[in-house]
Amino acid sequence: MKNLLSLFILLTLVFTLSGCTTEVEEKSLAGTYVGYSWKGESTGVELADASQEIETKLTLDEDGVITDASILFWKLSDGSWYTRQDGTARVSVDLSVDPMAATPGSEYAKGTSMFDVDTHDMMSLYAVAVGNDGTVGLLIVEPVTRYQFELKLAPGYDYSTLIGDLTTDGTSGGFIPTVRTSSSGLVKPDAWSELADKDLFSISYFDHVMSDAGTFEGLDSSSTVKDLLMAAGVTFTSDVPDEATVMYGRHSLGGWQGNYEAIAEFLIGKNANDVTSLVDWSVERWAGGVNDDNFFGIDLAAGATKTAQDSLDGIAGATVRMSRESTSFQRALVAAGVLAEEDVVKGRF
Repeated sequence: MKNLLSLFILLTLVFTLSGCTTEVEEKSLAGTYVGYSWKGESTGVELADASQEIETKLTLDEDGVITDASILFWKLSDGSWYTRQDGTARVSVDLSVDPMAATPGSEYAKGTSMFDVDTHDMMSLYAVAVGNDGTVGLLIVEPVTRYQFELKLAPGYDYSTLIGDLTTDGTSGGFIPTVRTSSSGLVKPDAWSELADKDLFSISYFDHVMSDAGTFEGLDSSSTVKDLLMAAGVTFTSDVPDEATVMYGRHSLGGWQGNYEAIAEFLIGKNANDVTSLVDWSVERWAGGVNDDNFFGIDLAAGATKTAQDSLDGIAGATVRMSRESTSFQRALVAAGVLAEEDVVKGRF
């Protein structure tokens, strides 16, 4: 009788443990989860009161593999929300205007532009037009300084000129930096003389993003101005540009929409248990900028940087300030139960 009782207790224990093990094994991560980062969080602003926010939506299978992902950058203007990825634009040009350089640095002032641009998405914008007299106007938003550089070419211009022979320091005859489209550029010249020995494709190593994909793929400093204009949509007859109304688009990966789609593409197929951040916080110059409350870029250690640009050669292919995108991604993982809120690094917005 005692042996039967012992056997019963043992079997009960085995079934109990087996049941517990099965319950753990059957835990599924399948579902769709949403996370946010938002402007002003570091100063106490709540999500409900924010005027800018990044929303990451992840769909996971039962094992945690990301099967779908989307990232939206929302901004509030005049009581209405819109996404920064909205690529619609109104672009016009006055080819009688001579572009003049902006004043760079802390005393920034807009220069004189041939172009009038109304769009939510200036990232990677380009525009070109050819007047009936053959005058050409070209605008390209350079991805590292985030300035729009403009080139005006008179009738009879030698289109075999190399891009590498055109200056970017604001002097006449070259690309003129007329308008700063964002203050968060990776390169922030205090004077245009800093670019005296640069051309549009050599301001920074990271300008390779313009040549790697999109409209200007394959072009570089040794390409001709004709090559550049043809890539932008201009046609030629006997080396003379044909008249064309203003045309525009986005080079590289395609502006905010293209860059955020690149992040989503990077994530799909990854396991959320393995990829828990868009930024490698073990990198010393970034880790040194994370304070005791897990905010990045607020209380900076010597040598730290405010911006984790973990994107140019990896995730997004442009100067996306990846720390804030990473925050929204991590919060989607919090919603999924992969991370705890205290694990989230709050990026600089």
